[in-house]
Amino acid sequence: MLMCKDATRLMSMKRDRALTLRERLSLRFHLTMCSACRECDRQFGLLHQAGRHFEPPVEDHTAGD
Repeated sequence: MLMCKDATRLMSMKRDRALTLRERLSLRFHLTMCSACRECDRQFGLLHQAGRHFEPPVEDHTAGD
């Protein structure tokens, strides 16, 4: 079973890249057992959503010039 430190790292990583099957399953199992990490994952999600509002708009460089 994952330690909370490792679970937290995976929670953060899943915001940047797709986790492997093993990572997803390990994290999911840990989250079923650990309410503190479930709350941490929820808060990471909120922070991620809030951060999206501060991203600069993506410019379309494929349009004809």
